[in-house]
Amino acid sequence: MTNPYRGEVALEIDGVQHQLRLTLGALAELEAGLDSGSLMDLVARFEGGKVSSRDVLALIVAGLRGGGWQGRAGDLLAAEISGGPLAAARVAAELLTRAFLPPEEIAT
Repeated sequence: MTNPYRGEVALEIDGVQHQLRLTLGALAELEAGLDSGSLMDLVARFEGGKVSSRDVLALIVAGLRGGGWQGRAGDLLAAEISGGPLAAARVAAELLTRAFLPPEEIAT
């Protein structure tokens, strides 16, 4: 079961439900992997509607790894994400929201 107060978001990949979470380590790994800018630049791209599929994939991978997944981004290239790219983008945005807002401000 997903716990939004821990920053968790659920996503089904290849028929398996995963709990994604942006831990401090996952955020550090995400920021190190960004081509340019910081995490705040990534947040600004989401807020401004200028997010790329690469941003979405990077966030999904970071969230999966924060949830204990041991895979790599390449493992998801042929994966079937329930709800498709739009669902992946929504989950990525939700991960950012839950990572940077206090729990009382998050609508569940």
